[in-house]
Amino acid sequence: MANHLRATDETAVVLESLKTAVCEANLELVRRGLVLMTWGNASGIDRGSGLVVIKPSGVPYDEMRPGHMAVVDLDGNKVEGELHPSVDTPSHLELYKAFPAIGGVVHTHSHYATCWAQACRPIPCLGTTHADYFYGEVPLAEPLTKDEVGERYERHIGQVIARRFEDLDPMQYPGVLAANHAPFAWGASVAKAVENATVLEEIARMALHTLALSPGQPPIPQYLLDKHFLRKHGAGAYYGQKG
Repeated sequence: MANHLRATDETAVVLESLKTAVCEANLELVRRGLVLMTWGNASGIDRGSGLVVIKPSGVPYDEMRPGHMAVVDLDGNKVEGELHPSVDTPSHLELYKAFPAIGGVVHTHSHYATCWAQACRPIPCLGTTHADYFYGEVPLAEPLTKDEVGERYERHIGQVIARRFEDLDPMQYPGVLAANHAPFAWGASVAKAVENATVLEEIARMALHTLALSPGQPPIPQYLLDKHFLRKHGAGAYYGQKG
């Protein structure tokens, strides 16, 4: 192993698998139209070792391979990899520390979700497609202060998101809009985080078009929100195949 720390043999095997999964997740963001240029990143964590695998900074997606992935600990120290990790790594690390149940994080500048973030508006839950994934509106994190932008900017992005979720379950709201910036999404795995980022972009598009057709459209009734979210999530879920 490289640079500052040394992983055990068992951890090394886990990391090789995770690097493959994280690389594939980053490439999937491009395939799904969620990333242009190098505007986005995906990461995954091995909770056993506390190590995070993340896309390297500024590497074109068409050149990306599992071996290019960077490995860091939760303090941001580089453990493995010849390339520098994404500049957004501190944001990812703050989310992993704040949300123990998540296994993957995705950050994109996907068009429609970013429009809502730039408008500093949460995405209202207007229908059942949204309700299948989010237990209410997609939250908006507060804007950063001048001091937060001036020092440890990326770390503060993660921290303001974590503060927004002090009274919310991140597994019931698997994404957020960073004000004036763009969306983040997460899940139990990095593949699930990509799925949630894809859903977030689509419900952002649906909400914008719905409000264009019906500017005064109210949120979905609570009873319908409950039905759609809880049939897919929680102890009483019955959607899909058992086992």
